[in-house]
Amino acid sequence: MGLFTKILEKLGIASQTVQAATPQPAAAPPAAATAAPVAAPPAPIPLVDVVAQLEKRAAANPQKLNWKTSIVDLLKLLDIDSSLAARKQLANELNCPTELMGDSAKMNMWLHKNVLALIAANGGNVPKELLD
Repeated sequence: MGLFTKILEKLGIASQTVQAATPQPAAAPPAAATAAPVAAPPAPIPLVDVVAQLEKRAAANPQKLNWKTSIVDLLKLLDIDSSLAARKQLANELNCPTELMGDSAKMNMWLHKNVLALIAANGGNVPKELLD
């Protein structure tokens, strides 16, 4: 299991994504005289209140963590390894550009932005100002 999958699971998103990706039973073959069936649109991904979850975790945490600006703090709030090695693993998993991998600050900024964007793409309500 990848680190990003762990992030989604901690936010309660992964199980919903898996359900949406489960193949549906095959429809009966169309009769020769009927037109080909139109594929049904995919089911909408249920929205998960990521902001509320992370704010609640931050309020309960004795450390002053700011998940809105720091990938390290985001990972800490989710009880996921935030070490440099773990962040490099996550960066590799998410195809971080090679030129950013040697500069941990640049890699962290890239990771934070992309992790939040991918959380949003998978049904998390990430504020628009954090995605720009």
